[in-house]
Amino acid sequence: MKALIFGIGGFVGKYLTEELKSHGYEVAGSDVLPTLDIPDVEYYSGDLLSPDFVSILIQKIQPDAIINLAAISSVGASWKIPQTTIQVNVIGSLNILEAAGKYAKNAKIMFIGSSEEYCEKDSAINESDPLRGNNPYGISKMSQEQFVSAYRAKFGMKIYYARPFNHTGIGQKDSFVLPSFCKQAAMIEATGEPGEIHVGNLSAKRDFSDVRDIVRAYRMIIESDDDSKIYNVGSGKAFGLDEMLNYIVSLCSVDVKVVVDQERFRPVDTPIVLCDNTAIKKDLGWEPQYSIFDTLKDMYEYYLRNEQA
Repeated sequence: MKALIFGIGGFVGKYLTEELKSHGYEVAGSDVLPTLDIPDVEYYSGDLLSPDFVSILIQKIQPDAIINLAAISSVGASWKIPQTTIQVNVIGSLNILEAAGKYAKNAKIMFIGSSEEYCEKDSAINESDPLRGNNPYGISKMSQEQFVSAYRAKFGMKIYYARPFNHTGIGQKDSFVLPSFCKQAAMIEATGEPGEIHVGNLSAKRDFSDVRDIVRAYRMIIESDDDSKIYNVGSGKAFGLDEMLNYIVSLCSVDVKVVVDQERFRPVDTPIVLCDNTAIKKDLGWEPQYSIFDTLKDMYEYYLRNEQA
């Protein structure tokens, strides 16, 4: 089996590559990066927004599976560049659908949605809950999902879809909340002196998963038979940002003061986001293997090693 990953150079790409290779796949990938630091990958640098590039690549690779990870994946970033968000997340996906429909008719294709597609809910969100994205990122993922449904129905393409909830791990940019906490704490610890962690609003509760659990779910979904079934992917547990921050601070041997930075502070529109993962557990036998607190410890220790190097 040969898999082609678009957006392989992003945070999740390395983990998905390792997951697929460990299950016997050959992996090819593309991204806008000039080079790629992942061994044993057939890599092609190019722009997902170029229909010609996407078509030529799919013709050349002739993949058995195509997975699209390429996206503007931050809600905050999507508000700053809404036009680019729509271009990458929707037009880029359409370029893959068009090229695959012409040159890889038998390939399994997978697109990644988001919990940001859902309406706000004060309990666990399941796949049948209504969709109503309220930011450019969530809206772009809803649009992508509608195109997936249309192409599946009209052309009989084998297209899979997942709606992951928050996930993190070593390698995620520190512009995201949990890597930011871990990096700041590690920098303080490395000095051996007391220090301050600057944070935004800590009142939200979020369902965070380890990225390794997420990519295992992606593989299990695309290997399944029913491409019409959309799966939530998440831990099924929501913890407060304050609780996760307190755990990270507890890893430090020096005093750490938490300071609320008004520049980072945003009102929380959704107090809790929690995944109902019943369907994927029941249908595919997927179970989370990592605790988010173990992941936080790994990330903190990774940053600490880098600071002390």
